[in-house]
Amino acid sequence: MGIHGLTSYIGENHHFFNNIKLQNTRIVIDGNNLFHRLYFDSGLDLKYGGEYDSFTDTIYKFFEALLLCNISPYVVFDGGCDCSDKKFETIKQRAKDNILKAHTISRGGRGTVLPLLAPEVFKQVLMQLQVPFVQCHSEADRDIVTLANQWNCPVLTLDSDFCIFELKAGYCPLNYFKWKNITGLKDHSDFYISAQCFSIENFCNHFNHLNKALLPLFAVLNGNDYINLPFLENLFTRVRFHARTSSAGRKNTRIQGLLNWLAEFSEPKDAIENILKHLKQSELEKVRAVLYYHMDEYIQSEVDLAMYFQNKEIRPHVPTVLANKAPEWMLVALLKGELAPFLSDCLTLRRTFLHAQVENNRRSSSHRCSLYIRQVIYGLLISEETFPDATLGLSAKLPGKASLSTEEFGKVHYVQEYDRHEQTLRKNNIQAVGKSFNSVKIHSLQRLPEISILDRTHFFFGDPESEC
Repeated sequence: MGIHGLTSYIGENHHFFNNIKLQNTRIVIDGNNLFHRLYFDSGLDLKYGGEYDSFTDTIYKFFEALLLCNISPYVVFDGGCDCSDKKFETIKQRAKDNILKAHTISRGGRGTVLPLLAPEVFKQVLMQLQVPFVQCHSEADRDIVTLANQWNCPVLTLDSDFCIFELKAGYCPLNYFKWKNITGLKDHSDFYISAQCFSIENFCNHFNHLNKALLPLFAVLNGNDYINLPFLENLFTRVRFHARTSSAGRKNTRIQGLLNWLAEFSEPKDAIENILKHLKQSELEKVRAVLYYHMDEYIQSEVDLAMYFQNKEIRPHVPTVLANKAPEWMLVALLKGELAPFLSDCLTLRRTFLHAQVENNRRSSSHRCSLYIRQVIYGLLISEETFPDATLGLSAKLPGKASLSTEEFGKVHYVQEYDRHEQTLRKNNIQAVGKSFNSVKIHSLQRLPEISILDRTHFFFGDPESEC
């Protein structure tokens, strides 16, 4: 995650960090990062669907350690995919990688693929412990930065993107957060957790007092999870970047050389104009716009999570695309983490990725068993639109035009699912099933809370005609 090669680079240079004793403070936690790290670092089962009892114990111990040191955690989760779809290729590649990892694990090899229900178990424990949390409507990084700066408290995660953001109280990498070894006085009072906090000042001073405003440009030029600009490779062949040490690896040489080069400029604009000198005239405006666009990803957001945590009735900003499609009750449920983020993806992008699991790859994906239920969910999500007869919705893939009349074909609605097929990732057009609650015609998503639990249960499970 984060900036290519930066985590390993700063890990080899501990003078970029300050040793701190965390106690009597708030802390903003990257929820997705934490539940991955707690599961993987605890050596729990990955082969047989998840070791959730032990995972629960680990989560309890983590937050009990914070409580003992009077550290108040606020957990922030990622939501659905950004409406701009900027990370689609990255998400698709990760899905392919996870299929191969799951296959390796199933054959007795090493790898890490998070069990399917680990995120839900994590949220359930947070609710039991009354730890405040929120699920953002898209990627949470910028919202985390805004919240931490409002409260002047550190961020706990393991994502080198947070080396680029300007955080008032710094970024504490999870691998240097010694929560299992709480330290206190001899009378067992005044407990604290030893941690290392990344110092953006130390980092910039190391590179000839580099202007912090140039760090977003460094992130764009070096590349991160979703930025891959082909013209930059041509730039690197024309511009000389000087690393300070000849013993550094190739990736570290590039990082050091790029930062040393950027230190020659006082402002991002100066560096960008220098870059543009090496490009064709026809490329200048497009490249300039692309660089500034991606640099803006490292500006803190305008979402006010502090107000939300203080008063849950105050709803943070919702992306317009989602607000136009989701009713109020659904937006609130997404914020509270009561609904999975894939639902917002289905609404805004008509697409979802089904998580890889450790299973026999010569057989059908285990997600096949819940296909009909997902089809009904898709039908409910787009229930404001016109459906063909519900019986048309029972096939897994969108039928070819030849199998339906022109009028029927125009009415078919579907969601793109990315799921495992053997050891590859396959896209399937899954047709939504339009159903009704009792005698009510295809029911509005807006009115779903009015439906009784009994009717909702019958709605999903009353007449499944799918095969596992």
